[in-house]
Amino acid sequence: MSDSPRTAADVRLERVEKSFDGKTRVVDRVDLIVRPGEFFALLGPSGCGKTTTLRMIAGFEAPDAGRILVGGEDVTDLPVHKRDMGMIFQSYALFPHRTVAENVAFGLRMRGLGKSEIKDRVTQALRQVALEGYEDRRPAQLSGGQQQRVALARAIVIRPRVLLCDEPLAALDRKLRQSMQVELKQLQQQLGVTLIFVTHDQEEAMTVSDRIAVMNTGRIEQIGSPDDIYNCPRTRFVSDFIGEINLFEGTWQDGTFVSNGMVLPAQSEARSGRGTIAIRPERVRLTDGAGGVLTGTIKVRTFVSGQMIYRIVLQDGKELTVKEANNGAPRPIGARVGASWSLRDVVILND
Repeated sequence: MSDSPRTAADVRLERVEKSFDGKTRVVDRVDLIVRPGEFFALLGPSGCGKTTTLRMIAGFEAPDAGRILVGGEDVTDLPVHKRDMGMIFQSYALFPHRTVAENVAFGLRMRGLGKSEIKDRVTQALRQVALEGYEDRRPAQLSGGQQQRVALARAIVIRPRVLLCDEPLAALDRKLRQSMQVELKQLQQQLGVTLIFVTHDQEEAMTVSDRIAVMNTGRIEQIGSPDDIYNCPRTRFVSDFIGEINLFEGTWQDGTFVSNGMVLPAQSEARSGRGTIAIRPERVRLTDGAGGVLTGTIKVRTFVSGQMIYRIVLQDGKELTVKEANNGAPRPIGARVGASWSLRDVVILND
């Protein structure tokens, strides 16, 4: 028996659609390519279609239109058990009356493998998720993190080419979830498997993913690396959903951007008419007094993860969020400050 995993497969969705009421498209003409061996996240708010997309890839839901291909093979009409995929659910879906070893072995027994090979594979899978010695325990005797590892072992023991994860860490507390994010990423790299991960947690997606597809109302708004998604959002939805951001609406006039009668640092010679620009809070520079492009008064001050976060009320009543490194001398509430940024820090949105 070889210990090496199967060759990872690419996953392609071509104009995939799904509606449950015949009217509203939960998934609306989605085109998507997940590369072999990639850790790929489907990210978006509740109801955006990400879980339905994952369930169609797995075979639990049938698309109304379009095709799904895995490793170049059209699997659109294949049943779940013939798609060569592992699945980890949010609820873990462990059999409470079975031992850890029996839970992990379930998929192998369904495939008709011999007892000796099943035992070897179960041992190897439990070793990979650091659960050696837990074979005879039942799920009720395990912590939440250990149950998650059992679910992971059960998914990888069949050596799938594609591993699908439907918010598998959502039930864990924050510290354990962060630890499991690292472990899941390391295991995925070790196995070399293609992993598609559904989450509504932007921080989680940014931490573990090679690339992210941000979904909204059944469609993909943007696909890119975490760095691209954060620093170069293309649409208002992506810019607002990923992290904190300051949005300014205005008008493009001769390559400059005018908002509420003020020319703001932004440049785009090809644009005219209404538009929106975005600036991340950490890209805004503050000065004492009124020396910036915009001026305002600090309304709220909070300390988060080594940063000072200021909410500043500008002269027109709009609020601006600014993040500064904590230097031990925070700016006082009520202080008058100037705010500015450079052209390279401006994101010009498409909508």
